[in-house]
Amino acid sequence: MTQWLHALKDIQTRLPEDPAVSRVHYALRHGSMKAGLYAPLGTDDQSPHKQDELYIVASGSGRFVKNGEDRPFQPNDLIFVEAGADHRFVDFTEDFAAWVVFWGPEGGESEA
Repeated sequence: MTQWLHALKDIQTRLPEDPAVSRVHYALRHGSMKAGLYAPLGTDDQSPHKQDELYIVASGSGRFVKNGEDRPFQPNDLIFVEAGADHRFVDFTEDFAAWVVFWGPEGGESEA
């Protein structure tokens, strides 16, 4: 890993500009871990993932729905999503962006 420090403003410039493409850029990868910035435009149409993940809200606000449970979020909130969980951001502001970190084996880690 050559680059281990990444600024939000630098990663924002690397996000795809096409709203039809998933607006995510992974700046770090190490073993099973990948970390980047997720900043959808308009709607979040993601599907469940094979790994556990964390979101750390960098900017914006809205609601997060996970397995049918709906909660509001704001900057600096931390959101955990276990592998396979149905989830998405809804009714989010135009400035919404979140750090996202995936790690671990397919199927997620156990709680043990």
